[in-house]
Amino acid sequence: MARHPVHRPEARARWYAPFSVCVDVLAAAVPVAATFMEIDQSHPLRLAVAAALLWPLIGLVSKRYTPVAWGDRGGVRAVMRDWLVLVGALATLCVVCGLDSLPAEAFTALIPTLLLTGVCQKVIHRHLLAARRDARALRHVVVVGEAPTVDAVVGQLAQRTDHEYVIVGACPVGDGEVRSGVPVCVRLPREAPETPEADAVAVLAAADELAADLVFVAPSCHMSGERVRRLSWMLYEQGRSLMVLPGIVDVARRRVRLTSAAGLTLLHIAPPLQRGLHTATKAVLDRLGALVLIVLLSPLLLLLALAVRLGSPGPVLYRQTRVGRNVTPFPMWKFRTMVVGADRLKSGLEAENENDGHMFKMRQDPRVTPVGRVLRRYSLDELPQLFNILFGHMSLVGPRPPLPEEVAKYNGVEMRRLSIKPGLTGLWQVSGRSDLSWRETVALDLRYVDNWSLSGDMNVMARTLRAVLDGQGAY
Repeated sequence: MARHPVHRPEARARWYAPFSVCVDVLAAAVPVAATFMEIDQSHPLRLAVAAALLWPLIGLVSKRYTPVAWGDRGGVRAVMRDWLVLVGALATLCVVCGLDSLPAEAFTALIPTLLLTGVCQKVIHRHLLAARRDARALRHVVVVGEAPTVDAVVGQLAQRTDHEYVIVGACPVGDGEVRSGVPVCVRLPREAPETPEADAVAVLAAADELAADLVFVAPSCHMSGERVRRLSWMLYEQGRSLMVLPGIVDVARRRVRLTSAAGLTLLHIAPPLQRGLHTATKAVLDRLGALVLIVLLSPLLLLLALAVRLGSPGPVLYRQTRVGRNVTPFPMWKFRTMVVGADRLKSGLEAENENDGHMFKMRQDPRVTPVGRVLRRYSLDELPQLFNILFGHMSLVGPRPPLPEEVAKYNGVEMRRLSIKPGLTGLWQVSGRSDLSWRETVALDLRYVDNWSLSGDMNVMARTLRAVLDGQGAY
């Protein structure tokens, strides 16, 4: 059988690994040598060479020079973990080799190593994301599974562009209709074939025809574990990779642990962090952060209050009842951006609602004042909610607090948004704000609720500043 050349994304990024290794060698050797010479530490060059060798070696062992690591948003956390290993390894090396004990100041020499490697990982990650958005550095995938599952996989992957997978064809099991539009290369029988190689021959032919290097398999009642196992044997022999789709969605990788029992491969899904030390720490950081921001932004708050007061008749602050954690109502404060009595005018504008869900949104809402339009564009009207955070009603990061009339329309899935405190900012704000559909908004909120972490909050807050300055999706 003639074989097409297999598409390999790593061939498009051959400079990633050499560049990363060179940065690591220099980031470890130069600061260590310079610092140890400065403090007259014995054998500074030997320690610098040891650091220059150990740091890439640790990266190699931890698989920091792989496409998976470069495409992972959690790469910086991995760099921090590796850096702690480097510190311990150098200290152990000094003891074993009988060198002088290192002063505490000497380890500050390793801080540039951490920073430079972290920046390098970020640069590669951003370059890789840009390449994927331009339809480069992608892996061509053939999906094997029942037709509805194929459609679900195609739809899920189509929602994002930050991954490396593009579905180029499908091998549906049975005669179900594939509605997603991907080419159907060959159909596999519902029942396992008598000859184990039959499935693999058909799938390999499809992969060859489409120059795909990866096969996704979705197990089902007709695609048993044993059938998948037999399919994998021949795929591996022919240099193809196989990935099994467990069917779970929007679960952070840190919550998944692989284990086995009696020959069964098991995925343990850790529960969301909604109680315990992590949530207590979040509550403390929320209130401290809100207090610090109120103090730092107090001049701006006063200027905005004066602008609202002079911009149109009415009070400076607008108080509105919102629904918080566990369906608990609370008073939420904002700088007033609409004319007085705007709530009474809302019913006459329902036909103009541009949101496809329970929220009311209009790009050109006639109730918004001129000053209010500026405040809304840059989310400055939300700043009084820092006091809501200080009083414990809200969090710095979380789903947006809904109105009671919106909550009355929620289904069981949407109610899960209220299982944690609402936030001043969140994934919705850094992902499009009011431009998002209701379905996208709910999906982002549920992703946050299920996969919350302190590091994730830090990431959202950092991205919020850019989203606010950009001003897109705010009206």
